Amino acid sequence: MADRVTVIGWDGSPLTAAARSALGAATLVAGAAHHLALPEVPPTAERIRLGSVALAARRLAAHRGTTVVLADGDPGFFGVVRTLRAPEFGLEVEVVPAVSSVAAAFARAGMPWDDAHVVVAHPRTLRRAVNVCRAHTKVAVLTSPGAGPAELGLLMEGVHRTFVICEELGTTRERVTVVTSDKAADHTWRDPNVVIVAGGSAGPAGDGTGWIAGRDPATGPRGWSLPAAAYGGELGEGETDLLRTAQLARLGPRPGDLVWDIGCGSGAFATEAARGGAAVIAVDRDRDACARTEATARHFGVQMQTVHGSAPHILENLPEPDVVRVGGGGAAVVSAVADRRPQRIVAHAATRDAAELVGRDLTEHGYRVECALLQSVGLDTRAWTETERSVAFLLSGEIVRREAPR
Repeated sequence: MADRVTVIGWDGSPLTAAARSALGAATLVAGAAHHLALPEVPPTAERIRLGSVALAARRLAAHRGTTVVLADGDPGFFGVVRTLRAPEFGLEVEVVPAVSSVAAAFARAGMPWDDAHVVVAHPRTLRRAVNVCRAHTKVAVLTSPGAGPAELGLLMEGVHRTFVICEELGTTRERVTVVTSDKAADHTWRDPNVVIVAGGSAGPAGDGTGWIAGRDPATGPRGWSLPAAAYGGELGEGETDLLRTAQLARLGPRPGDLVWDIGCGSGAFATEAARGGAAVIAVDRDRDACARTEATARHFGVQMQTVHGSAPHILENLPEPDVVRVGGGGAAVVSAVADRRPQRIVAHAATRDAAELVGRDLTEHGYRVECALLQSVGLDTRAWTETERSVAFLLSGEIVRREAPR
């Protein structure tokens, strides 16, 4: 077993005395090609080119001697330390950190970053990273080959952002470029790079003190399914407080998700999904409804994209959704949405016959369907008399995942 593993972060600046001491005593050094070329690496030490960290960790665990792992930036921030500390390797790890590439990128841009979200983009997580960029005004993206600035820009179609692209930070080839998101695919970018994605309408102004990294979760009014007055007055069919509460509970929109709200009406549901950190595309055939939704989003300081057009045809070119609320269009729209295979779909119906039609369609598309009859009665608490009554069938479908044959 390795006697000791020291993980050294490198940001392009001279190594600290502690890092030089650990490196000078190393009998095995693991790192990328540019790390292994550093003059401080002992010529007699065994060298491992760091590809798969898990494979390297097994080599380190079997080595009898002093081991050093070199990594860019702060290796404890989305870095190799997490893998090396996994129980199956049994390694005792010491860390000598450096400035993280995210901190360096924001420093080059001259921007504060305590209010930024940070995501990692691999080909398998690229879509979710893009959804975070859609939902927030300041995001740092740690990219990888196949999930870089060009791919981010292509998937951000319809949403305008500014990209600050920082290539090969800390090296003599460092370059910082500012482009709009729609131009990012026009260039070839060098790895490694960090992309700061900024823009969109700002949320309600705070006092500037800050107390939590990322978006302040206390922004906006407390509570979900706010009353109609919070959205400027009377809401449309399918937007009642009780129905909205149930729809949100069934869909569970969260950061990294893309939500479609079809028939967005006043924007009440779309806004509340966005307040939870999800990316939202709000669709309506009524231009006034799109305008109201945009105004509601601005009022609550959330980001979303509105699309004017009639479903189901307008849905064909939209990016893949994770969850969908169908607020209008009936079974035809539900069927078109189910063809795109989101994880969950909610819809509502005014009659049992309409509910059965939607439910059968979801079942035929491979969804497990639930239906509930929701009734609410509003009361005037001064006289405890009825003020309004609403009744709706709530349908929710969750896709059934079939296990692959063994």
